[in-house]
Amino acid sequence: MPARVMIVEDDLHIAILLQYNFEAAGYEVEHLERGDGVEGRIADCAPDLLLLDWNLPGVSGIELCRRIRRLTPMERLPIIMLTARTDRADREFAYHLGANEYVTKPFLLSDIMFRANGLVPRKLQVTPLPRV
Repeated sequence: MPARVMIVEDDLHIAILLQYNFEAAGYEVEHLERGDGVEGRIADCAPDLLLLDWNLPGVSGIELCRRIRRLTPMERLPIIMLTARTDRADREFAYHLGANEYVTKPFLLSDIMFRANGLVPRKLQVTPLPRV
């Protein structure tokens, strides 16, 4: 069973880039553009990883991170915060609220994939077939 990643990102270009690369790596991907409704989708589809933009329309990503950590079934869901915020205080705040990783934009795709693979349980990871 492939690992499921939920990408909550309002910048369509970034979302498409992430979705393409996660799917190429063997993940199932769901993309949402707004923060409102995310908690319900998480409960419905139980992703194995959440990529969460800090600044979202509706409910902010940082607020979602806080809420998710309070939901008993999802309190251990790995969260990677994606943000343009480079301030150390913001990074510390995100970790304090429960983010597992904090990645600033612009980012290297290899960095995102490395962090994602480190957070998703080994049994769920998919190794893509070599391209010929």
